[in-house]
Amino acid sequence: MESIRKQDVQQESVIANNNIIKHEWLNTKEYPFVSKYITIDKHSIHYVDEGEGDVLLMVHGTPVWSFLYRHCIRQLSGKYRCVALDHLGFGLSDKPDNADYTAQAHAERLGAFIKALDLRNITVITQDYGGPIALDYAVNHAENVSRLVVANSWMWSLPQMEQGGRLFNNALGKWLYLRYGFSPKVLIPQAFGDKSKLLPEIHAHYLKPLDTAENRIATFALVQALTGNKKWYDMLSEKSKSIADKPVLMLWGMRDRFVPAAQLLPLWKKLWTNAQYVELAHAGHFVEEEDPERVVNEIGRFLRETKI
Repeated sequence: MESIRKQDVQQESVIANNNIIKHEWLNTKEYPFVSKYITIDKHSIHYVDEGEGDVLLMVHGTPVWSFLYRHCIRQLSGKYRCVALDHLGFGLSDKPDNADYTAQAHAERLGAFIKALDLRNITVITQDYGGPIALDYAVNHAENVSRLVVANSWMWSLPQMEQGGRLFNNALGKWLYLRYGFSPKVLIPQAFGDKSKLLPEIHAHYLKPLDTAENRIATFALVQALTGNKKWYDMLSEKSKSIADKPVLMLWGMRDRFVPAAQLLPLWKKLWTNAQYVELAHAGHFVEEEDPERVVNEIGRFLRETKI
């Protein structure tokens, strides 16, 4: 991906009423935020920016979007500035068919987004693929990152990730991801520790933004990117010492089938020896959906204890 030029970044706000008309499927009681858009590298990136105070930057993974953080935004925006974007190809952002959807490209766009909004002294809140994407920024701009909250994520090239990438990096995998919608239809429910907590009306908010093959290109690109990215992950690991002393809260759904605690937590604990680790015994991969009250309470406590 070419470096994102300053002239390729533009910002505009969209009032709530226009947002409702444009996205009639969106339950604005669940997601009661004013939508904003910024143009990065000629593509429109959707985000919300609620509240004032210390910046909490919320970075989602795949195949979800900023809707995942709605509970955090509602509860924390009274004391903090909550900023949550949708990566290109996800949520309410553009979904061009010719964009670079590698994790590195998402990381570069995230850096341009932070620079354009002049976000400073950031607390990064992230999960899943958002982890390595956001940590790319953190390890390269450690001076602008004050704290981190990470849930069920990784930053290493791991055998199980490579295996998952190879499993779907073929004609059948492409059909499953693009034509069938395997990622939002199957993987999201399977990722829950308790599937009864994924209500149909909530699941619909993850299905709708990825309702056509054209809209699912980014999800397939990221599963492809699970393989052949060792050099990038090695860079993250090598530079991780720059953030090793940051205050960190690690939230982990212990019933995660895809990013299992037994394999990942020892790696995180080796990096962040002084971090706070909170295990959510009955939750799966998307702790923000399965146990939102606990997640919000733990984040709120962590922020109060680590004032910046």
